[in-house]
Amino acid sequence: MEKQRGVTPHTRRRGMLTLEQLRVEVSEGNVDTVVVAFTDMQGRLQGKRLAADFFLDDVVGSVIEGCNYLLAVDVEMNTVDGYAMSSWQTGYGDFVMAPDMSTLRRVPWQEATVMVIADLTWHDGTPVVASPRQILKAQTDRLAERGLQAMAGTELEFVVYADSYAAAQAAGYRELTPANSYNVDYSILGTARIEPLLRKLRNGMAGAGLQVESAKGECNLGQHEIAFRYAEAVITCDNHSIYKTGSKEIADADGMSITFMAKPNAREGNSCHIHLSVREDDGTPVMAGDGPHGLSPFGEHFIAGQLAVLPELILWHAPNINSYKRYVPGSFAPTAVRWGVDNRTCAMRLVGHGAGLRVENRVPGGDVNPYLAVAAMIAAGLHGVDRELPLEEAFGGNAYAAEGSRVPSTLRDALDLWLKSELAREAFGNDVVEHYANAARVEIAAFDAAVTDWELHRGFERM
Repeated sequence: MEKQRGVTPHTRRRGMLTLEQLRVEVSEGNVDTVVVAFTDMQGRLQGKRLAADFFLDDVVGSVIEGCNYLLAVDVEMNTVDGYAMSSWQTGYGDFVMAPDMSTLRRVPWQEATVMVIADLTWHDGTPVVASPRQILKAQTDRLAERGLQAMAGTELEFVVYADSYAAAQAAGYRELTPANSYNVDYSILGTARIEPLLRKLRNGMAGAGLQVESAKGECNLGQHEIAFRYAEAVITCDNHSIYKTGSKEIADADGMSITFMAKPNAREGNSCHIHLSVREDDGTPVMAGDGPHGLSPFGEHFIAGQLAVLPELILWHAPNINSYKRYVPGSFAPTAVRWGVDNRTCAMRLVGHGAGLRVENRVPGGDVNPYLAVAAMIAAGLHGVDRELPLEEAFGGNAYAAEGSRVPSTLRDALDLWLKSELAREAFGNDVVEHYANAARVEIAAFDAAVTDWELHRGFERM
């Protein structure tokens, strides 16, 4: 991620549209479809494709509805018990999708299509508190009350396969052909092998209003990363969700597939390092100062808060059974709750200097919901600031061998810590805590009921 030099004046990025521009595009026949979307619990874009004329005539200045079960299903879209906001008993009614017109943008990889991100409310206008975007906004509002704003960047890794999604599914996701046959970390030759796809991803996202920085190879076979410029936290998470869905659509159109699974195989997992800094409304950095390692007292307390509550909030950094399989010593995924200066073995890594000083959270994987993870980081940081938590000495060695607090190793452990967390209930509310606890229970129950390949290989003949 590019060094954060300060908040740049807002300029409308290429691909972003005003409502007036959309009206012209529709009238001239250049746009006929508007995607109204929001990010669900699993980090996926959900919503509707609308006729552009209908959107302009009936939705602009108003709302559109969707079934509230969209925030109360598992990854397979099965209706499940345990959610207060949505159930068979309550009739699975609607919530409201209210378009945020500041997010209106082109979708270059879909013909004549634009997209707008929606906020979720109930019919009386109150927020749907379990909605990831609303959860993050509640935390950025806490910062705004102090005259502060969060700037964030996400570094999302993925593995590319030469097989289409349909072919991968038909093969049971076994024996797939990765796009690279060896480690291509930083390799120009390795990225050149699939540059046609990477270029489509970069150019498609640039045309949708994202500011692309770079593409590079990673360690796993076929693993790559495209980095984007940091932005205000909600904008970054909007962009993250659009990129994650759009990249799959672009790969699929090329007969290939991309996975963001945290641990798709026994090699290196897919990470999603999150960079975060805090600034005053005028752009003045507040984490940088004259203290050790260039930190201000605010910066020290903010990082101390991350360390203090990371285990109890890890459910929002690692939301799935598979998430916890990344945390292997020597894998560049952290196992120790420590911080260090430019130390990739720590959970929290301090990077940058001066206005670009920021904390990098190395815990989340590619399956993370960015809104929830960034919300957790803001809440953790404010916890440290409000209590003036002291920051331990920076860890200078191999944190995999460090003593002390460890990153939870299972979703069960994460759920237990989440339910016991006073901070989670204080920062997010009981309704939100119970909602996402139920999501974890559903995931655990589904896994417990499954018969895995590991069990078949060990037990079919030999037991």
